[in-house]
Amino acid sequence: MRPDLPEIVAKYFAAANTDAADRIAACFAPEAKVNDEKQDFVGRPAIRQWVIDTRKKYSFQSEPFERQGDDAAPIVKAHVTGDFPGNPVDLTYRFTLSGGAITTLSIS
Repeated sequence: MRPDLPEIVAKYFAAANTDAADRIAACFAPEAKVNDEKQDFVGRPAIRQWVIDTRKKYSFQSEPFERQGDDAAPIVKAHVTGDFPGNPVDLTYRFTLSGGAITTLSIS
């Protein structure tokens, strides 16, 4: 069963299961920061490029299954399957939200 997620987080996960880099980037504030695979991506253009580069390397689907934290800083665990080393894996997505947008996302 999918956990109750803030609207922008639900939109992020829906878009992240596609190749729609623009839809994913639109979930973020203009100067947002993403940390993934020990790298930082700052600003929508960098986040859009991160999506494009990641989708070139891997094909995957994320299914959230647990949510902790409050609406301003939800922590979501998701089961991720695809063609990447260690498949499948459960990842933790730590969000910070403000003004209806994602301001930070850390994936571990």
